[in-house]
Amino acid sequence: MQRRPVHGVLLLDKPLGLSSNDALQKAKWLLRAEKAGHTGTLDPLATGLLPLCFGAGTKFSQVSLDADKAYEAVLQLGVKTSTGDAEGEVLQRRPVDVTREQIEAACAAFTGEIDQVPPMHSALKHEGKALYDYARQGITIERPARRVTIHRIDILDWQDGEIQQLRIAVRCTKGTYIRTLGEDIGERLGCGAHLSALRRTGSGPLRVEDAITLDALAAMSEDERLALLRPPDSLLQDWPALRLDADEAGRFLSGLRRRVAAADAGQVRVYGPEPQAFLGSAHVKAGELIADRLLSPQEVQSLLAGPGT
Repeated sequence: MQRRPVHGVLLLDKPLGLSSNDALQKAKWLLRAEKAGHTGTLDPLATGLLPLCFGAGTKFSQVSLDADKAYEAVLQLGVKTSTGDAEGEVLQRRPVDVTREQIEAACAAFTGEIDQVPPMHSALKHEGKALYDYARQGITIERPARRVTIHRIDILDWQDGEIQQLRIAVRCTKGTYIRTLGEDIGERLGCGAHLSALRRTGSGPLRVEDAITLDALAAMSEDERLALLRPPDSLLQDWPALRLDADEAGRFLSGLRRRVAAADAGQVRVYGPEPQAFLGSAHVKAGELIADRLLSPQEVQSLLAGPGT
């Protein structure tokens, strides 16, 4: 199969049981793309939004990595497992005797800035080795707590019966472990809990409702697949925009600082005179536009010509 330059962002709805890298490689093969990367790992047991970046889009993948995330999670109350999710061995079973008011109070206790200890069963590295590799050998590594922010937790469904499950929606900063949050809520309730299902529903301004499954992607023609690609600046759509004339755009693309009549800003997206001529990201300081990540002139022309060109 002959690879080709492909530029843009594909919103994928990752299926259950597939790693993020496996999903990326399947989409990359279907698009015959030369260069691709994803914007944050989802565990095989998680489903949902996985933005994939191709070509010029990979230059801005960090933006999506750093963005706030949204999830829907199902917590199985009363059962604590070795991994904090449904894959682990059951360590403890406890009776569940909680009210909705107690659940609301427990969720509220973990809203705002909190310190969270990353789980041993995670891809976080210690001395170049993933923590889950140590965990599989029965080794526990001391992990410092990390500060994260839980913007909100909404109770979506509470089943008070034989199968006592709690479904919540979480909006949080990057680096938040929903598995750990579920365990902490379970301990707060006095019954324990583990994560039985997880779905990522949002990343920054991107939403899973706009994503496509691998099966649907495979059933499309090549042109239809390319048409699904969003431009690289879709990752930056909630940033302010600046537009330059042709001469200034050329100088900006060469890395030169430009004088602009704009207020200081830490993040801006920059365009040339054509409406779709995205040039890259920058910041404004003391009236100067300073480039951060630039597209090459060839990438700008490819994006203007259309996907896959």
